[in-house]
Amino acid sequence: MLLFTPGPTPVPQNVRNAMSDETMHHRTPEFEAIFEKTREHLFKIFNTDEVVMLSSSGTGAMEAAVINLCHNTLLNVNSGKFGERFGKIALANGLKNVEIKNEWDTAVSVNEVIEAIKNNSDIDAIAVQISESAGGLRHPVEEIAKAVKEMNPNIMVIADGITAIGVEKIDVTNIDAILAGSQKAFMLPPGLSMMGLSLKALDKIGKGKGYYFNLATEIKSQRKNTTAWTAATTLIIGLLEIFESIEKSGGLEKLYKDTALRAEAVQASLEAIGLYVYPTTPAKSMTTIADIDASAIRKILKNEFSVNVAGGQDHLEGKIFRINQMGLIPIYEMAWVVNSIELVLSKLGRRAYDGSANRVFNQIIFEK
Repeated sequence: MLLFTPGPTPVPQNVRNAMSDETMHHRTPEFEAIFEKTREHLFKIFNTDEVVMLSSSGTGAMEAAVINLCHNTLLNVNSGKFGERFGKIALANGLKNVEIKNEWDTAVSVNEVIEAIKNNSDIDAIAVQISESAGGLRHPVEEIAKAVKEMNPNIMVIADGITAIGVEKIDVTNIDAILAGSQKAFMLPPGLSMMGLSLKALDKIGKGKGYYFNLATEIKSQRKNTTAWTAATTLIIGLLEIFESIEKSGGLEKLYKDTALRAEAVQASLEAIGLYVYPTTPAKSMTTIADIDASAIRKILKNEFSVNVAGGQDHLEGKIFRINQMGLIPIYEMAWVVNSIELVLSKLGRRAYDGSANRVFNQIIFEK
């Protein structure tokens, strides 16, 4: 079965091999050496002043960022399930919350954010997804962060990069916290989250908030190449293996270039066979198709072509399907996916199969 959901993504064989070795104790010089190398790679990919690894899913990183960087009112952008989650995290931790809510295919505008801040002087942090994976949407986070900092440099900008880090190079100049998760572009099992932090964020964290997600406590330990609590040793070993695989494959710049080209090719190939891309500003991490036959397409893809793609949630259940484009994906696998989708449309009597999807995909990949 080809796993083409936008998380979890497939775990490469060499990574599975690295993680299957004997279990390592986390309070040893051997693991500290691995931890140190992994941190060095994280500094490169985040390009931030500090980095932290947490033994949690991405939601843990979201909560850690909110409770440590928001002390009064959080402004969250809700254009999907995960943007909505930021607001729920704030309220669950006794913080005030202001929300900008749009349909899941619609990116927030810089003006919407600025107006919300003008209307509420208590807002001291904003949380927004770079890539909102509920609908495959890309928000203009860099532009928002710049405008917010020009208006009030003390407002913390929290950017959820869980389906953006490892997909494209992010300008973190005006971002205070940027989050990532193991089961996306890093092609690992779920359970490890990562965070890049600015100097302003470190100042606001101070002594930190909370217990398990107290970032001050964690940073103090991780600067010594250990963790405050039990480390996710196996996943960190896998993360180092992924970073080394990326380097062997040509480095981060090549990864970003390959992912962008793959995203362009998939979108163009599916539009060529009459399918409709759902978000108005698509993310590079996935292609999201809105279709009346979304559930049937997913079912036939899985049962007859061994391709597993994701569906929609809440009001988009049965109305969209989402195809992963993150990670070190072999070209032939991606070509099989788009070709299979065209074959499914033929089986559904929607159009005669003529190989258009594969032709367009290959033209873009190989000509560029």
